[in-house]
This record gives sequence, C-alpha cells and structure tokens, in this order.
Amino acid sequence: MAAGTVAAGPTLTAMIFRPSQTWQRRVAEQEAAVAAGTLPRDQAYAAELWPAEATAAVDVVLTAYAQEIAGLPAVTEEAAWAAVERVVLALNAVDEEQAVIETGEREELCEYIDAVLTESGVDVTALTATRNLHRSELTDGWRDW
Repeated sequence: MAAGTVAAGPTLTAMIFRPSQTWQRRVAEQEAAVAAGTLPRDQAYAAELWPAEATAAVDVVLTAYAQEIAGLPAVTEEAAWAAVERVVLALNAVDEEQAVIETGEREELCEYIDAVLTESGVDVTALTATRNLHRSELTDGWRDW
C-alpha cells in the first residue's frame, strides 16, 4: 500500500443502514401503530425525537459522506480525515438548527461514520492512531453533538 494510503479503494460489500433510515422507520412504525389503535398517541415518541425535517437533513449529510468515500479511487489518510471533518461539521450544522442529536443518536452516527470507512477498506484503528487517537475518537476533533 502506498504511503499515506489507508485503503486500496472502496469495497462497499455490505449494506450499511444510515441512522436516519432507522429513525424514519421507527417513526413510521409508531404512526402505523397509532393509526391501528395498538399504540396510544401519547406513547408515540419517535416523531418528537426524530422530526421529519431534521431526519431528512441528517440523511442528506450521511448520503453525501458515503458517496464521497465510495467515489474515491483510493482512500488516503488525508482524504479520510477530510471526509470525516466534512460530515461532522455538516452534522453540527444540522444539530445546531434542529437539536436532534442526543447520546443515542451520537453513538449511531459515530458508528455509521466508522462503518462507511471500514467497508471502504480503511483500517480505522490505524487511521486514528496516526493522530494518537483511539478509534472511538474518530469524530471528536470537530463534533459538537
């Protein structure tokens, strides 16, 4: 592998679900349960946690990130870090406007960011080690959420 390259190229072999997709599904399931009369409206919390506009904004950001990584001929350290910075800053902007990212969402988003790199062949542990970080600190340099 060439110096500075952390992956030979994208190999997105597994389907990685964006957290926003999961949130949308949970909202739809609860709405269906309310409509069917199997869930009281006051117990349907998903639409409050993940409003449609905020979820859609997060989905756009995550989709762009995955497409960026998949479109790279080789994922260099610089390219990986730049993509992580861009996705985190974009999520910061969504959260600043929508206030949708709490602890659970933060964990899901961080796992997704890591998974996209991993599925593209990036050794995230080695990548973060280049900055003396633990793998779990991948997004910490920019993350406000």
